[in-house]
Amino acid sequence: MATAKTVRKPALAKEYTFLWEGKNQGGKEIRGEMRAPGESVVHATLRRQGIRVTKVSKQRFAAGRKITDKDITLFTRQLATMMKAGVPLLQAFDIVGRGHANPAVGKMLLDIKSDVETGSSLSQAFRKHPLHFDALYCNLVAAGEQAGILETLLDRLATYKEKMQALKSKIKSALFYPMAIIIMAFVITAVIMIFVIPAFKEVFRSFGADLPTPTIVVIAMSDFFVEHWWLIFASIGGTIYAALQAYRRSEGIRAVCDRYALRLPVFGDVIRKSTVARWTRTLATMFAAGVPLVESLDSVGGASGNYIYKLGTREIQGEVATGTNLTTAMQNSKLFDNMVIQMVAIGEESGALDAMLEKVAGFLEAEVDDAVEALSSLMEPIIMAVLGVLIGGLVIAMYLPIFKLGAVVG
Repeated sequence: MATAKTVRKPALAKEYTFLWEGKNQGGKEIRGEMRAPGESVVHATLRRQGIRVTKVSKQRFAAGRKITDKDITLFTRQLATMMKAGVPLLQAFDIVGRGHANPAVGKMLLDIKSDVETGSSLSQAFRKHPLHFDALYCNLVAAGEQAGILETLLDRLATYKEKMQALKSKIKSALFYPMAIIIMAFVITAVIMIFVIPAFKEVFRSFGADLPTPTIVVIAMSDFFVEHWWLIFASIGGTIYAALQAYRRSEGIRAVCDRYALRLPVFGDVIRKSTVARWTRTLATMFAAGVPLVESLDSVGGASGNYIYKLGTREIQGEVATGTNLTTAMQNSKLFDNMVIQMVAIGEESGALDAMLEKVAGFLEAEVDDAVEALSSLMEPIIMAVLGVLIGGLVIAMYLPIFKLGAVVG
């Protein structure tokens, strides 16, 4: 009985970028670059083209820093601007890649350029780098390529990413100040506990008198800090690391954390508004690009940045796919307030859904700006009061025996 043999496809050889110099058949010196598995392939290819090679060297890139979302946003804006100015796509990649301040970005862009040169579409080349170009980005580029309006879609995509970048920066700035103060307060308290209070303890021991209760408590805390400081720091660091890993890897923990984040007394409203702003702006960008509504909702949930809204978007997508209009599906999810739902309803009735979603996003982003400013102003006196009570309490507790001794002497 004959058996079928499994035919394995040969693995593709890894390619590198080579810079070459040589002379053509007329004796003119020329130079260029080529993607190839090795130097011998470059020599053979150029020889077939009638070029006498004089020098071939592998192009080396500096490691560079990590590629951030800000780098991708800047690249998108630069590419959109050059394409609108009539610069050919490959030349635009070459200009941006070689002129970028981050060598890691330059290498990635030149790799994408090489993929496009060998016949891949731009969206396919982007999909090879999923860490930096998500499904939303690639889908919009693919829609622009199919419709022949790539420069318009890139401009819209650049605007979208700039808006998202600004919104994230505002949220981070609102959280950075209190976090920085809390860390500094912990460091100062640890220094006082480990170095300052033990010095006072030696002085109080020479008094030979009973110490006030607050002073005894603070000295006991200091003794614990001095003896177990490594355990305290390791426990705090380990807890933060474990919590972050659990949040990233466990959908259940992510759902619980994101649900409670939306219910926080002061920050919850800001988080909810920023989430809905991202949700509506993403959907507006996808829908305006001509992507069908059901397909657009694939990318919207993940772009919102909140797991609860991601799950809610899946339910909305399921209802829309079965014929329910978007307004009713959003209302059933109970994740959007009345203003958002009414604006979406007007957009669906008037046939201008993308414009209405853009207006909702702009309105919510303005509200987030105002809330962040008010929150920053409110947090300053609260944090100062907490620091005053914490540090002041330690200082008073350590000076109480001195005050008591002064009263006795007087």
